[in-house]
Amino acid sequence: MTTQLSYAITAHDLVKTYTGGVTALDHLTFEVKPGEVFGLLGPNGAGKSTAIKILTTLTRPDSGTATVAGYNVRGRPDRVRRAIGVISQKSGADPLATGRDNVMLQGRLYGMSGSALKQQVASVLSRMDLTQAADRAVKTYSGGMQRRLDVALGLVHRPSVLFLDEPTTGLDPEARAALWQEISKLSADDGLTILLTTHYLEEADRLAARLALVDKGKVVAAGTPDAMKNQLRGDAVHIQLGALPAAAEQEQLRAAIAAVQGVQEISLDGRRLSARADDGAAAVPAVLAALDRAGALVAAVTVARPSLDDVYLRHVGRRFGESDTETDQADYVAGGIR
Repeated sequence: MTTQLSYAITAHDLVKTYTGGVTALDHLTFEVKPGEVFGLLGPNGAGKSTAIKILTTLTRPDSGTATVAGYNVRGRPDRVRRAIGVISQKSGADPLATGRDNVMLQGRLYGMSGSALKQQVASVLSRMDLTQAADRAVKTYSGGMQRRLDVALGLVHRPSVLFLDEPTTGLDPEARAALWQEISKLSADDGLTILLTTHYLEEADRLAARLALVDKGKVVAAGTPDAMKNQLRGDAVHIQLGALPAAAEQEQLRAAIAAVQGVQEISLDGRRLSARADDGAAAVPAVLAALDRAGALVAAVTVARPSLDDVYLRHVGRRFGESDTETDQADYVAGGIR
């Protein structure tokens, strides 16, 4: 009788520091339930790929514990590797070999052979819509086809846990949407546990049953996408100023907005001013009047329901895209920490 695991993946207080004092993981903690798609969402440099490397036994943490499919990644790395499929950021397929030969070789590496291997290879190629292209060299595949082949490579040995490390980076919108559909099916139809790392807000919102927002190697917020957004009551009001305010003017603008009834959580990043309002549409005229009295020019104003970007802003104090830019240098120094 098989015991049902409470969690397919656990990470507790994971710490990882690289040469030069760059901290990739700072007591990172999260848990993934069996059969769910769990998203690690964060900008480049947040530590997502370092977490994946630890969970897939490719590197060891400085401290902390982690389990995958019930096995400790330090104590039983061999059992972890048998239980997982991994689709990394860069394709591992041989571009000169055919798609079928790539998947056959992957199966053999896991001890598969004979008719069972051939049937499974045909099955995963069909599932990834690669049957017609299976006997072509991979170098002739489009970007979307190569990513689907990578998924086939990760599935051929029937893993119970699948790691997808930024799987749609570089894909065009059509190929990205097609891969999203396949990822959803893997969880819904097969009960596969999927850990997805991404820096696309829409991707995490669309695919993940639950997610964790990661910043500078630690989880700053976690939950279902809807629950996280619903914690931000009211509407988001975003204002694009006509000119960059001088340092002396910034506090004056914040004070002007803060005086408007029902407006709170005000932030100013360059020319972009953001706030929350109980009723965004009703608050806009008063906000614009307050800015006019403060001598600020307004180029555009939008009102929207809370987004994951707003959640990130709430917990980190800056917008997601700005965090992506800020971590580029750390990414470089740490030798590709993501």
